[in-house]
Amino acid sequence: METVYMNQGTSVDKGENARLSSFVGAIAIADMVKTTLGPKGMDKILQKISEHDQSIQVTNDGATILQNVFLDNAAAKVLVNIAKVQDQEVGDGTTSVAVLCGELLREAEQLVAKRIHPQTIAAGWRLARDVGRKALEAHAVDQSADAEQFRKDLIQIAQTTLSSKLLTHEKEHFASLAVDAVLRLGGSGDINLIQVLKIKGGQLHRSFLVKDGFLLQKSIGVGQPKRMEKAKILVANTPMDTDKIKIYGSRVRVDSLQKVADIEKAEKAKMRTKCDKILAHGCNVFINRQLIYNLPESIFAERGIMAIEHADFDGVERLAKVTGGEVTSTFDHPELVTLGECDVIEEIMIGEEKVIRFSGCKSGEACTIVLRGSSSHILDEAERSLHDALSILIATVKEPRAICGGGCSEIHMAQAIDREADATPGKKAIAMASFAKALRQLPSIIADNGGYDSAELVSQLRAAHASCTDSPCGSTKGLDMEHGAIADMKEMGIRESFKSKLQVLLSASEAAEMILRVDDIIKCAPRSRDQM
Repeated sequence: METVYMNQGTSVDKGENARLSSFVGAIAIADMVKTTLGPKGMDKILQKISEHDQSIQVTNDGATILQNVFLDNAAAKVLVNIAKVQDQEVGDGTTSVAVLCGELLREAEQLVAKRIHPQTIAAGWRLARDVGRKALEAHAVDQSADAEQFRKDLIQIAQTTLSSKLLTHEKEHFASLAVDAVLRLGGSGDINLIQVLKIKGGQLHRSFLVKDGFLLQKSIGVGQPKRMEKAKILVANTPMDTDKIKIYGSRVRVDSLQKVADIEKAEKAKMRTKCDKILAHGCNVFINRQLIYNLPESIFAERGIMAIEHADFDGVERLAKVTGGEVTSTFDHPELVTLGECDVIEEIMIGEEKVIRFSGCKSGEACTIVLRGSSSHILDEAERSLHDALSILIATVKEPRAICGGGCSEIHMAQAIDREADATPGKKAIAMASFAKALRQLPSIIADNGGYDSAELVSQLRAAHASCTDSPCGSTKGLDMEHGAIADMKEMGIRESFKSKLQVLLSASEAAEMILRVDDIIKCAPRSRDQM
């Protein structure tokens, strides 16, 4: 009836139609990415269909897949958003959060069909979420007090993350690289300080971490020294092209060519003065984020100064961290500027690429990981996989608790929720049981993706957890996807970050509850110009 009073172009889906549309859209997205879940997950090819860009990506990263899919369903966009948040917060679990949300909505669809009100379902889910969180916290173990054991946990968490990625066959090598890189940050938690260079050629196992320095994929100026020992580095972000007039639309009128020459002479004198101020800092290496034009480049070459131009902003920030200097933009007070220090700066070759190596740096907070691979697609996917591992390790350093993987924590939470549901009166207990069933679907999907009998494996896993009464934190049994059997995850070294799993639980349940509470979908056409 209210559509009579709405402008043309506005439509309203109400009640069951709106709810069904939301459920179908969200479940379809979850079904699309669930085949990528687990160590035996499949990859997707993402192909752009633009007339000018038909590039492809081969990936099984949930966030990457969802970000590149065009969607016209509001509930599906909610799943994309929670996957993005999961990627930003902890880096891993992007597929798990979308799949769990989809499974919750699949259960909700059946409960709504049984005439259980959405608010009752949401209330039961909130109770189940709290019970699951307490069970997860009881299941988590913190071993950060023992540095050696904590490093072992970090390597196991990185290997578990990489086991579902392209790097699974080299996961021991890349897990060690990632842990070394994260521990060098000294607890800062800034992933931008870890530079990843992708250089074509070679094989993945030839990738390496630059142990005692840093690499910059730039070139040294013409006629300048290619090697500098005991370097004093001035890192700057300043324009070195003052021969250009930077005011848009400005014009300079002169009545003779002599005056043009005078202007050029004055600009050159100004640039020479600026170069003299830079050299007054006592540096023998000058690195600038912006371009260095011919005149200042020739001045630096005359003085025997090594100059590196157009270092990207992240590169400049990392350089300042790794050399112990600071980024400066003005040069009037040399006594206030801290120069970076480095034993040797030299130009080297990696494959077919020339890079600049900084060795023996004053501070070791930043580092470089060099990825080798046979094609750009492999390098791109390797970078995404490594980024997930680095992100989850940084999150684990901040929140050091770890849990067993392989579906162990999901079954543990589901059984705790089932026990609480048995003691809960009313229809909320049915909603809590549906929450537990959705959690059990995650190990079931992992087993299905491996080609195993999921019903058999999950029933064995449930029995193993139910029979464990001697441990206060529950059983450590999970799915061994190499042999298609039940095994002890603690002995196999399959661990996950507590923060990642908790974020999956909270984000998926909150998003599913938000979609469940929708009863109208209102689509509004944009206002025409004459109505503004």
